[in-house]
Amino acid sequence: MQDKIRIKEKVGYGLGDAASSMFWKIFSMYLMFFYTDVFGLAPAVVGTMFLITRIWDSCFDPLVGIIADRTKSRWGKFRPYLLWTAIPFAVIGVLTFYTPDFDEKGKIIYAYITYSLMMMVYSVINVPYASLLGVMSSDRKERTTLSSYRMVFAFGGSLLALWLIEPLVNYFGGNLNSKEGWLATIIVFGIITTLFFWGCFLLTKERVQPISKEKTHLKEDLKDLLKNKPWWILLGAGIGALIFNSIRDGAAVYYFKYYVSDTVNYSFNFFGETFNMTHTSLYLVLGQAANIIGVIVATPIANKMGKKNTFLGAMFLAAVLSVIFYFFGKEDVFLIMTFQILISICAGSIFPLIWSMYADSADYSEWKQGRRATGLVFSASSMSQKFGWTIGGAATGWLLGYFGFQANVSQTIEAQNGIQLMLSILPAVAAILSLLFILFYPLNEEKLQIIEQELENKRNLNK
Repeated sequence: MQDKIRIKEKVGYGLGDAASSMFWKIFSMYLMFFYTDVFGLAPAVVGTMFLITRIWDSCFDPLVGIIADRTKSRWGKFRPYLLWTAIPFAVIGVLTFYTPDFDEKGKIIYAYITYSLMMMVYSVINVPYASLLGVMSSDRKERTTLSSYRMVFAFGGSLLALWLIEPLVNYFGGNLNSKEGWLATIIVFGIITTLFFWGCFLLTKERVQPISKEKTHLKEDLKDLLKNKPWWILLGAGIGALIFNSIRDGAAVYYFKYYVSDTVNYSFNFFGETFNMTHTSLYLVLGQAANIIGVIVATPIANKMGKKNTFLGAMFLAAVLSVIFYFFGKEDVFLIMTFQILISICAGSIFPLIWSMYADSADYSEWKQGRRATGLVFSASSMSQKFGWTIGGAATGWLLGYFGFQANVSQTIEAQNGIQLMLSILPAVAAILSLLFILFYPLNEEKLQIIEQELENKRNLNK
């Protein structure tokens, strides 16, 4: 009999990604801007730093997964990391957004060190968190539901961060170029993320045990992963999807600051204080709200059409809509916001699917090889996500440099057109790449049902 997950535990699981996604979205949307317009680094320097540090961080993910797979505690393999790493995660996040009084060389060194540490501690908490999905339930539909809860909370956390980030920075520092405003704001988010990670630890439970009780060896685990065809396909699809998102995300602030006028303010009241929201904030908040809609609709559509077909349809629509986005002028604010919603619904719908499919690929490996290495599968999957983000993040900096971007001055026509391309045509190419990979994904619903039943029978025999 399959374990049914109660709503409280699903909410608890979602809190973990709400915490991670707050910092992830701040990094995606604002870190390049912070480094160029506040910290004072050239965009090409930042792009290169993103590439170097994230490549190392991506390779670090499997090491975390291997260690987590071999962790034994009274709380399980993966949950303890949510407890142990929550405070270091917040502290290093704050240090990343601190601007020391160094010369240019000193600032570059400081940025490399703090950003590298941030990405490493992100892996230490996020790889076990992602792996937790594979051991909370063996039921594939429960996993899709859990993944949907995760994504709803992830985009909810991102929405909260994007809704408050600029108003808080302005509140604490007076404007977006304020060093003090950024530091105080990240301290606020650090406190929130710590509480969310601890809530996830307290409310979740690990249930799924491997069918084999024998001690596993790293060499065999790695061999199993390399033979896992579905995982390889998901790796490619995940990289394409993350390039799509990271280029769009990284260029959005520049798009409104330097192409579309960002002088319009929308006021709102929060805890008795009045805050102003710019076009940039509205665009980003609408995107996150639309992502949540995408997550919500993904599960019922996938239950009818299958995960693969839902993924294909979403990526195709995202690519088409992104191409159309290129032709909007700076005065077409309504169309820009409307297409942001439509594209974000498509983008949001794929992430609960792909993480649920990663869990399916872990089952496939156990079914095929007789051994389970959930942490390794999910860490390697996280590695692919980081590679996509790495390529997209580095490309954002390099492309800005290539198009002639200069911080805090009026941009040339070439630079403005380049920023337009980074929100439209270039992400569309990445979406098509993701679509082409997923065309070859072999695990349909009938195959998964067979795998699930055979694994369940083996676990019952081993009880």
